Amino acid sequence: MPPAIILSTLNAKYIHASLGLRYLLANMARHGGDELREQTVLCEFTIARPVQEIVDALLAELGQPGGGRPQIIGFGVYIWNVVVTTEVVRRLKQARPDLKIVVGGPEVSYEWDAQEIVRLADHLITGWGDVSFPKLCRALLRGPQPLMKVIPGEQPALADIALPYAEFSADDLAHRLLYVEASRGCPFKCEFCLSSLDKTAWAFEADRFLAALETLHERGARNFKFVDRTFNLKIDSSLTILQFFLDRLTPDLFLHFEVIPDHLPERLKDMIARFPPGVLQFEVGIQTFNPEVQQAISRRQDNEKTSENLAWLVNHSHAHLHTDLIFGLPGETLASFAAGFDRLYALRPHEIQLGVLKRLRGTPIARHTAAHGMIYDLEPPYTVRQTSVVDARTVERFTRLARYWDLVANSGRFVQILPILLAGSSPFNAFLAFADWLWQSTAQTSRLTPEMLLDSLFDYLTGVVGMEKEGVRQMLLADYQSSGARANPICLQGLLKNREKPSPRAARALVQRQERHAGVGK
Repeated sequence: MPPAIILSTLNAKYIHASLGLRYLLANMARHGGDELREQTVLCEFTIARPVQEIVDALLAELGQPGGGRPQIIGFGVYIWNVVVTTEVVRRLKQARPDLKIVVGGPEVSYEWDAQEIVRLADHLITGWGDVSFPKLCRALLRGPQPLMKVIPGEQPALADIALPYAEFSADDLAHRLLYVEASRGCPFKCEFCLSSLDKTAWAFEADRFLAALETLHERGARNFKFVDRTFNLKIDSSLTILQFFLDRLTPDLFLHFEVIPDHLPERLKDMIARFPPGVLQFEVGIQTFNPEVQQAISRRQDNEKTSENLAWLVNHSHAHLHTDLIFGLPGETLASFAAGFDRLYALRPHEIQLGVLKRLRGTPIARHTAAHGMIYDLEPPYTVRQTSVVDARTVERFTRLARYWDLVANSGRFVQILPILLAGSSPFNAFLAFADWLWQSTAQTSRLTPEMLLDSLFDYLTGVVGMEKEGVRQMLLADYQSSGARANPICLQGLLKNREKPSPRAARALVQRQERHAGVGK
């Protein structure tokens, strides 16, 4: 029999397995009954898949209409998939007007009244859906019919939520990154983040969560991405989880955590130092080092302690550090951002991820719009286009710089030449000059191969900066060989003869980028 309920979303990439959908699936039985769970299936897609293919696949899963029972599709809607999901819903309703479409997720939980996808849908659940979605499905299938189109999501105690981890398939465990959470919510009030709307952070009961992790591990799971906004908020919990993985340490284990940068007590440092290379990856949100901007956006951060902790992590641990900065915050000038970047770069984190501010629906950052002249794109992802202290042309320059920075610096392909490129009083301004030149030379921010970048670096450093050619060529040769690339850049012609064929490598894709950074900052 065809399913009565389909849970669906469009992920950014195949490697991402939706945690939210699996929560809903796990809770269909707990809050709707076993019969409801048995009638529910999961259908995930990626945003790269053609819309009509998604529609056809969903309709095929539903089978022919008839039998007198309603059928429901619930969509998880996010900033990255709302445009495509809206078109999917439109075509589904055209093909099957009788379908009940339910939408939920962060993109439709706030400022939803003018959204096209909400107009097309039959119901919207705002906020948490773990309990409210099964209850709505039960009402749609069994009655009485719900009277409200917009349903505020019920927030139960975490003990009343079924954990989703049994819903990860064997294929998920083998090929995808598993999202897990030891807690929900965030006590901090950074105004650019939806988590600022939370009253606090809530932790799942430790033994229950660890038992679920143990089952996943026994099934073969080795890649875990914790989505907790504040993994190191409560140190006892952090230590318990890290000890769990230390006791099960294997060469293929990979753990990702988001950590608070100014909260790293000694006992947590001691635990982190016990992990070998390639296991720990920390996402460290710096966002800005400007105290006035921090105060304006309600961000509490001890900058001195943050710098001290980053220096310790770089010099005394094997954790791979992804540090984040946001451009376009209220009151942040290009010069003050450059000063913050230079301060962060001097600490030598493995990667500096450069983002441009986005006005997420519902976030308090909107209160600065008039006072700071904030102008945002009207379409997702609602990127800032200019502010009172940063004009549109500067935002465009920075956007290009961020793309080039990811290709050149964060890729780990140019470890030797990067410090030469960034030499001088301001690494940021040095890279900005290169980014401006690269844009003028190529007019491209995509389809730039490692070989094109390498030749561009050679041309810039020798032709614009005026460095000696052979010295630059030898550094680029070393970088190119260590990166594992196998083509023939123009500037290295004649230097790459008699290369051995690459031998098979067992390195996992998730840590290959880390391996290229090996030794940086040590």
